This record gives sequence, structure tokens and C-alpha cells, in this order.
Amino acid sequence: MYYMMTTVRLDAETSRALERAAREMGRTRSDVIREAIVELARRRLGPKPAGPYGQLRDLIGVARGGPPDLSVRSGETFRRLLEARRTRRR
Repeated sequence: MYYMMTTVRLDAETSRALERAAREMGRTRSDVIREAIVELARRRLGPKPAGPYGQLRDLIGVARGGPPDLSVRSGETFRRLLEARRTRRR
């Protein structure tokens, strides 16, 4: 397994807590930090859903702009587009 080098700056209190946790767990400080990051990500992000939604989850809902009621009025908008197209063909 390849590990990427990262530097983390800790205040004295956090450093002591990390040292104590590593000692009590019988693990290295790096192991404790890695485990904490994975746990934090799991809690914050939750498990990634399978399927197409899981692949696009990070993108859904991130766009800004446009009318806020666009999905509510999509039928009206589509009807206007069709009418405009029909008018142009005449």
C-alpha cells in the first residue's frame, strides 16, 4: 500500500491526546490519525450509494442559478418551447 505524506500541525493539547490514544491503542500516531479521518468521513458523508446515483451524488444539487421553481413549472416551459417551435415553422 502506498501512503501519501501529509503534514498536520497540532496544538500541544491535541498532540498529547493523540500520543495518549496511540499508546493506549498500541498503534502509531499515523494509524490513529488515519483511522480518525476515515471515521470522520464515514460520519459526515455516509456510505456511498451504489448505482448511477452513487456515481453522481457529489454533483447533484451543486448548480446555482436559474429560476428556483424550474422543476415545478417544467411542463409550462416545455409547452411554451413547443409553441415557439411550431410558430417558427409556419
